Amino acid sequence: MAQNRIRPQSSRNRGRALFIASFLAPAVALYGLFVVLPVIQAFQFSMYEWRGISDQKNFVGLQNFKDLFTDNVFWLSLEHNLLILVGAGALFLGVGMLVAHALQGEGRISKGMRSVYLFPQMISLVVVAVLWQFIYNPSFGLLTPVLKLVGLGKLASEGIAATASTALPAVAIAYVWYGVGFYIMVLSAGIRGIPSEVQEAATLDGAKGFQRFREITLPQLWAVMRVSVVYIVIHAVNIFALVFLMTQGGPDRKTEVMLTYLYERAFVDSKFGFATALAVANFIVVMALSGLVMRLYRKDPTGVAV
Repeated sequence: MAQNRIRPQSSRNRGRALFIASFLAPAVALYGLFVVLPVIQAFQFSMYEWRGISDQKNFVGLQNFKDLFTDNVFWLSLEHNLLILVGAGALFLGVGMLVAHALQGEGRISKGMRSVYLFPQMISLVVVAVLWQFIYNPSFGLLTPVLKLVGLGKLASEGIAATASTALPAVAIAYVWYGVGFYIMVLSAGIRGIPSEVQEAATLDGAKGFQRFREITLPQLWAVMRVSVVYIVIHAVNIFALVFLMTQGGPDRKTEVMLTYLYERAFVDSKFGFATALAVANFIVVMALSGLVMRLYRKDPTGVAV
């Protein structure tokens, strides 16, 4: 009798597992075909000297990686990626948090801001690059009169994005303008998700201002912050289109990032093996930084694992 009761349960479990597997199988197959397989092929191609225009490939082992690690331009481009990550990341979280808090009100300004803060995300990245090139234009850019007014006429005449000392910050500002709306949306949703009982209890306990943010809001947003920082890492390390369209890595490589350098070595120098090794290094950097973020955000400020 006991065996008769167990068999139907076991059969139901197998049926449930097959049912779940039938839904997961297409997604797993597509992920393997378009994500896992290209990554494996990238590791494979990085072991070859290859011009990318023929089937002729010469196996060189780890030589491409040795050349990469002794390439000063690679380290310079990685430094620029990290500077964008730190600078833009701080602005994404800082501005995003401030605006997300401001949007919690029910006034006209809050409602108006809710309808426009995602506007840059609706614009093509090509249009964003062209727009900021116009803003930075030394002849008729919107910032040119302002720079002249504050005594920076030389910078205004040369162009912010064309001057070595200001080109990278100029690109980073355009990048923040384009992407900050996404983080406002994520953080605003996180704040709205904080239980009202917690907020009411904090009010009764007399928590105000920064104390309330530190003791109540931040711990409740810890998981949301972790996801946001991982997104920032992925996007900042993989930034390409905006930099390429605005500066092509110039002037004098002052805005060179890993993917613009990859483009140059692959499609200008026809060094596809070296470029693929650079792509692998880019992948490793993203994974390492993402893992570090997950590690740092493993516990919230109160010590609770998330």
